[in-house]
Amino acid sequence: MEPSLEDLARKRRDRTGTRPVWRLCGLLFLCLAAGAVGGAATLPEIKGWYVGLAKPSFNPPSWIFGPVWSTLYVLMGCSANAAWIDRQARRTFFIILLVNALWSLLFFGMHRPDLALIDILGYLILLIIWILQLWPQHRGYALLQLPHLLWVSFATVLNASIWWLNK
Repeated sequence: MEPSLEDLARKRRDRTGTRPVWRLCGLLFLCLAAGAVGGAATLPEIKGWYVGLAKPSFNPPSWIFGPVWSTLYVLMGCSANAAWIDRQARRTFFIILLVNALWSLLFFGMHRPDLALIDILGYLILLIIWILQLWPQHRGYALLQLPHLLWVSFATVLNASIWWLNK
C-alpha cells in the first residue's frame, strides 16, 4: 500500500527537522540586509541632496519609509520561505532583492532618479511575476505581497514625479 500524502508530508517534516525555521531566519536576515544596503545609500542623502529636490504634494514624510520597508521585508522573507522549493519563484525573489537594493544606490547614491525609475519599473514587473508564481501553490503568501505591490506602485509614481519635477 502506498503512503498517503499526509504520511509523506510528515516524513518530510521529520527529515528536514528545524531547517525551515533556520531558512526563514536566514531569509528574513537577507531581506533586512538588502534594506540595510539601501539605507546606507539613503540616510546620508535625506538631509542633503534629497532636501533640495522638488517633490510632489503627496510625498510622505521621510520617517515613514523605514517602518514600511521593514514590514515589507519581513513579508517578503515569509513568502520566500513558503515557496522555497519552487525554483522559479526563488530565483525571482533573489532578483527582486537585487533590484530593490540597486534602486537606492541609483536614486540616492548616484542622484539619478531617471535610472532609478527604470529600475523600479523593472521591480514592479518582477513583483507581479513573483506574485503570479506564488499564487497557484501559496495563495496566502502571494496575498502577503499585495501591500508590497501597492507600496512599490506608489513609490514608482513618486519616483516618476520627482524625476519629472527635477529634470
